[in-house]
Amino acid sequence: MIAERARQSGETVVVRLAARGDGVTADGRYLPGAVPGDRIVGEDVMPGPHRAAPVCEHFGRCGGCQLQHGDEEVLANFVKGRVVGALQSAGVEAEMVADPHLSPPRSRRRAAMRAEMRDGTLALGFNEESSRAVVDLQECHVLTPDLFTLAQELRPILSALMPKRWICGVTLTEATGGADILISNLSPSREVVHAFAEWEPTIPVARVSVEDGGRTDIVLQRGKPVQTFGGVDVAMPPATFLQATADGEAALVAAALDFTSGAGRVADLFCGLGTFALPLSAEAEVLAADAAGPAVAALEAAARRAKRRVRTLHRDLFRRPMTAKELAGYGAVVLDPPRAGAKAQVEALAASKVPVVAYVSCNPSTFARDAATLVRGGYALTEVRPIGQFRWSTHVELAARFVR
Repeated sequence: MIAERARQSGETVVVRLAARGDGVTADGRYLPGAVPGDRIVGEDVMPGPHRAAPVCEHFGRCGGCQLQHGDEEVLANFVKGRVVGALQSAGVEAEMVADPHLSPPRSRRRAAMRAEMRDGTLALGFNEESSRAVVDLQECHVLTPDLFTLAQELRPILSALMPKRWICGVTLTEATGGADILISNLSPSREVVHAFAEWEPTIPVARVSVEDGGRTDIVLQRGKPVQTFGGVDVAMPPATFLQATADGEAALVAAALDFTSGAGRVADLFCGLGTFALPLSAEAEVLAADAAGPAVAALEAAARRAKRRVRTLHRDLFRRPMTAKELAGYGAVVLDPPRAGAKAQVEALAASKVPVVAYVSCNPSTFARDAATLVRGGYALTEVRPIGQFRWSTHVELAARFVR
């Protein structure tokens, strides 16, 4: 209706957001910075009812957020639209797509940032949009307050340790027992070890590791970073994957539990530390498989201590997917692959007789590709739950149920 009125008046209107956040008009133009409901009059963009005032001074430069200029309706429609659009492109239709779940501001407990020394001054933050330049964050509305404070505490020590014109990766993770910090492109020299040993003892950090040349070394250990899944504490190895927000993780776990309810045996593939395996093990017997050896070992130790019915398997599921024969007898499979999806594993699943597949994805495009394979193999996509865990970002996640 809005688009029709605008057309009759010689205007055009923005009707949706493209995958990278650009506004798309009714006549097919792409306009960076526009949101649905904005009117285009000549070369001017007239703000519409869904435009919001960005909350962060860095918005427009920082690549951490692309959608702060849209209201809650814009965010929800974008998250849902990314999932539905990807499925439509793959020729797959879901029986039901739920309303999106959006994580709140200041909820990211894990962040991969960059530190850059330029002209003797440290910049610490996220990359600029479509650039390798680092935005020096003076505020952040996606990180938890504690994580942002920790980043500021790192500034003096990184400034002292990093050579001129040097760039490091800095991954910060909140954990029980203190934060976990991983700094890449920094060697475990005597100077580095001494600097962290002298770090202010009141800073709530459990461990600092450095990664150089593919090797990870611990340079400070004050405690053991721990994450809890399904009521079970798991000790975190350095550089272990973790869902970005506790809120988003809870939504994904709830979906996996709902989708696999009643399955006596569940295979959790790409299991990581046990995000899904441990909650599932409260009611089911679980096989947990992943190529990340330290994570699998940590999960195994935690499950043994808690007397949970979890059997672990250290296995590269890209090169050696679980076969249909190996999956015989399982009532459900949970998949949580990286952004590349799980092409080989899904092909094996499509040839299996597993009744239910719960697929957790961080990439709607590769999910849609894999969904098409499962549907061709005889599965029906009965439900999809879109999840905007990375608030104000074009990064979209989801959980889906396939039933044979």
